[in-house]
Amino acid sequence: MGRNSRVPRKTEGHTPSVAAAFDELRFGRENTLDLRTNLPSGAEAVRRLEAFLRERQMAQASEALVITGRGNQSVDRVAVVRPAVVTALSRLRRLGVVESWQEHTPGSFVVTPAAITALFEAPRRHGEREHPVVVDAEEFAGLTPETRLALRQLAIRALQGLGAPTDERYVFDEMQRQFSALGRSIQAGPDRDARLRAAAESARDELDAAE
Repeated sequence: MGRNSRVPRKTEGHTPSVAAAFDELRFGRENTLDLRTNLPSGAEAVRRLEAFLRERQMAQASEALVITGRGNQSVDRVAVVRPAVVTALSRLRRLGVVESWQEHTPGSFVVTPAAITALFEAPRRHGEREHPVVVDAEEFAGLTPETRLALRQLAIRALQGLGAPTDERYVFDEMQRQFSALGRSIQAGPDRDARLRAAAESARDELDAAE
């Protein structure tokens, strides 16, 4: 259940406090998740990790710092959060949320969020089944015209990339698939519609840039 106190990386000629200051300059608060806070269980740490990395992916962050600690405060000093995070990072990579990660210190990782379009491509690439398309019909119907247009443009662009038909039935089904995939990474809030639109536009731009 317990968690750890982080010992910042020691680099030649630098004290730990300087190393921590460099981390803050490099990543900033918005790109840092400290999983030592409130000594979470492994399951709670994974929940916070996934929400954080999905949000950072939507923000198109280039990298993020995830601090796990080393397990010094865990029961019998057996790390709980760190191995749970390693397992979760592997799963999130297969789901298209994470592109890669590497150890930064014995108690932290640097994570590279995946491109937004990886959410749609990763299950095919890894030979896994995609999440079922679960759409809140009321929310989908209530999207602003601008957001529906962004989803439509993304759907058409994605279908064209696959060489699939772009008649209305296929476009509508693809719009719902994109809405379902993006919606899992965008938390509820008064600006959810705007954030969905921004994510759809960014995904469309990524597809255009990949040509």
